[in-house]
Amino acid sequence: MPRVVVDVMPKPEILDPQGKAVLGALPRLGFSGVTDVRQGKRFELEVTGEVTDAVLEDVRRMAGTLLSNPVIESFTVHVDDAVEDQPAVTGGPGGAAS
Repeated sequence: MPRVVVDVMPKPEILDPQGKAVLGALPRLGFSGVTDVRQGKRFELEVTGEVTDAVLEDVRRMAGTLLSNPVIESFTVHVDDAVEDQPAVTGGPGGAAS
């Protein structure tokens, strides 16, 4: 089944306290080299049928109406081209891939 992904992020001019908290925690956990963190959200929508321009436009309207707050957030919409037969690589305990 096709999947359309909506990534929502705070606009650059909006303060991101969650991102700042993560940024502050990284060095305490032994990680270095990160200069900024912005925390957002990701929505994965499985849709029926083919992903057409009309479907993408509907998803953009969903994102602008329900999935994001357009006053303080921006969003991008794209089709997830990952092959369903391939397992996803995810982080496990300690950040190692599992």
